Amino acid sequence: MGQPWPPLLLLLWGCGAGGQQGTQPFSIRIEGDVTLGGLFPVHARGPAGVPCGEVKKEKGIHRMEAMLYALDQINADPQLLPNLTLGARILDTCSRDTYALEQSLTFVQALIQKDTSDVHCADGRPPLLTRPERVVAVVGASASSVSIMVANVLRLFAIPQISYASTAPELSDNNRYDYFSRVVPPDSYQAQAMLDVVKALGWNYVSTLASEGNYGESGVEAFVQISREAGGVCIAQSMKIPREPRAGEFDKLIKRLMETPNARGIIIFANEDDIKRVLEATRRANLTGHFLWVGSDSWGSKISPILRQEEVAEGAVTILPKRASIEGFDQYFTSRSLENNRRNIWFAEFWEDDFKCKLTRPGAQPEEATRKCTVPGGWAWGADSQDGTGVGLGQARLAGGCGAGVTGTDRAVSSPPCSHPTGSAGTPVMFNENGDAPGRYDIFQYQLTNTTVPGYKAIGQWTEYLRLNIEEMQWSRGQQDIPSSVCSLPCGPGERKKMVKGVPCCWHCELCDGYQYQLDEFTCETCPFDMRPSPNRTACRPTPIVKLEWSSPWAVLPVCLAMAGILSTTFVVVTFVRHNNTPIVRASGRELSYVLLTGIFLIYAITFLMIAEPGVVVCAARRLFLGLGMALSYSALLTKTNRIYRIFEQGKKAVTPPRFISPTSQLAITFSLSAVQLVGTLAWLGALPPHSVIDYEEQRVPNPEAARGVLKCDMSDLSLICCLGYSLLLMVTCTVYAIKARGVPETFNEAKPIGFTMYTTCIVWLAFVPIFFGTAQSAEKIYIQTTTLTVSMSLSASVSLGMLYVPKVYVIIFHPEQNVAKRKRSFKAAATAVSASTRLSQKGSERQNGADAALAGK
Repeated sequence: MGQPWPPLLLLLWGCGAGGQQGTQPFSIRIEGDVTLGGLFPVHARGPAGVPCGEVKKEKGIHRMEAMLYALDQINADPQLLPNLTLGARILDTCSRDTYALEQSLTFVQALIQKDTSDVHCADGRPPLLTRPERVVAVVGASASSVSIMVANVLRLFAIPQISYASTAPELSDNNRYDYFSRVVPPDSYQAQAMLDVVKALGWNYVSTLASEGNYGESGVEAFVQISREAGGVCIAQSMKIPREPRAGEFDKLIKRLMETPNARGIIIFANEDDIKRVLEATRRANLTGHFLWVGSDSWGSKISPILRQEEVAEGAVTILPKRASIEGFDQYFTSRSLENNRRNIWFAEFWEDDFKCKLTRPGAQPEEATRKCTVPGGWAWGADSQDGTGVGLGQARLAGGCGAGVTGTDRAVSSPPCSHPTGSAGTPVMFNENGDAPGRYDIFQYQLTNTTVPGYKAIGQWTEYLRLNIEEMQWSRGQQDIPSSVCSLPCGPGERKKMVKGVPCCWHCELCDGYQYQLDEFTCETCPFDMRPSPNRTACRPTPIVKLEWSSPWAVLPVCLAMAGILSTTFVVVTFVRHNNTPIVRASGRELSYVLLTGIFLIYAITFLMIAEPGVVVCAARRLFLGLGMALSYSALLTKTNRIYRIFEQGKKAVTPPRFISPTSQLAITFSLSAVQLVGTLAWLGALPPHSVIDYEEQRVPNPEAARGVLKCDMSDLSLICCLGYSLLLMVTCTVYAIKARGVPETFNEAKPIGFTMYTTCIVWLAFVPIFFGTAQSAEKIYIQTTTLTVSMSLSASVSLGMLYVPKVYVIIFHPEQNVAKRKRSFKAAATAVSASTRLSQKGSERQNGADAALAGK
């Protein structure tokens, strides 16, 4: 196509002989009283160095034919503009703003004052100048970048401009573009509609893709700004498609989009050429079905951007300003042919492109490999050719309006005044104070699977708020469930969100661990000390309370030992009572024996108090009897061993007996020693009244499900040892006297059985100490320590019972003949016997030493 000549060179057009007429830019010219300009992207942008590329059917030819049809309808209506014919000058923008600016200079040539006084033809004659027609208004352009470029020129000459497709928010600035209006809403409305769609689908993490230029960049900017103000949607990446993309540029864009694979939703404000290349790059990357496209009105319901890329585009949600079908246009458009449409200078090229054939032109050599076109008188167009014509017609038809009027070349043409004129489709024509149409959109989805007619399906609309039919949507391969496009999946119960800095839609989920529960979506709190988290950690629940049950394996052994001990002790007591006056019972010291057996009985009985459910009475009984039984037992044993030791020690020195060896004295000593334990316990009960407590720390294990509160008496390990401390002191003292009395002849006393009893008892309690304190940190502490304590006490009582009284009972029952009185000895005789025994032992030792010396001399 030729380039427009500079204004001064236009003066050369009228020169006579030898003058050569300048080349006008390719355009459609329709004569009329009033001329309207038209700007349409008849061709796509060409490759580097070439202004124009392939022909564009929908955005170019279809829309341009809609304007021609509108002119025909206006001129054919004698009542609309009586005595006036509309003409047109329609130019091709080639989808390039700089090229469109050059072309649109044609519209202002008639308004430029030219000084031709010094211009002459070669032969000296004045030039013959053809006055260009005056363009009173311009319909167009399509791309926002083109409209912005042209509007900056037309406003200088006060030429009104009405666009049918430019949606950049920048054009709403009434101070800069005061002569510009449009019959489509700005992208700020479209961006809001797209944001509402994204939110309705449950997406919160998307990327944006824009063609470089006013339309793409301003559309994305509006979307980002509105999403930031509304909140709830984050932008993963914002990428721009260069005006002149290099080879492999689109493959790089797809690769960058995959850097945030969770952001599957792609908001795309791009021209249809860029959309097609993006889809092709997606298919080459084998990512069909991964990206979820949300396209602006430049995608709309067009077929050309998705041609041969249908599988990649499946599920795409697109936005398109509301449109209506114009009755009569389909018949007009489908009846166009090369014979009846000669006014459209690009129609032949469109014919060739649509039929994939070549027309024969005079002087041109036809290519053998190309099919020749036939030129029928009439031709039926396919569905693809009709797509988009309704919008084109409605928008072009609205170039006429009502209000102040249009000034022609020789006359003024005024439209009848009206508030909201009605277009030929029956819809009202409205503009706001910025010259923008109201925001009214149809929402489409491209569906390929599970549908009788693959294509765009209307799924909703937007007029200040969204109405979307989710149930009618389907996605890649016919999937019905809405795919996700979120940065992070919702956290599960008991998990808190740890936000990613700077990205409010992204977070990491952290489990509330230990004894924490989820207070809110961002906070974990620790449950109160007497509670534990629920299984899903969304609340706290009371910690179960446990105690040592009678049926527990830990209680079975102590109870069995205690029952056996109580029965045995009772049997011994009954036997002693029945044979109370027999020599064996009397010789064993009846009074101290009964005291000792009472202590043994209490030791066995304490087992039941240690297992019983803790309460005030039980806890008081534990304090009182835990040490009292042992104190009675070991006080009696200590008194008995001390009496024996003092008697035979005194016999070595004199024949007079020691003091306090009578039964009464022995009982007094025993009860005095036991009273210390009793008084101490009573003082403890008065100072710190007993009560039961629930210990939640004892079994507060790492796993909250295993946590338990232990019901027990308010006795710490230290207080328990202190309670037994006095009894243990008596036991150690008794052991010391047993060791000292080990040399007394066994025919005179029971010192040796008492000694064996104390040795064994010490071993039992030495084993008790490490077991008791070694399990202090165990989760089973209450069970192990109670069992260890009761078993140790039962064993010590059993040792005393077995070694001191079982032999006597055996003799009483099975050998009564031995239970007879023997010759009584006075204290003097006993002392003499002890002295003789001592001397014999010393002589025997001397003889042995002499024999050893003699053997050594030999």
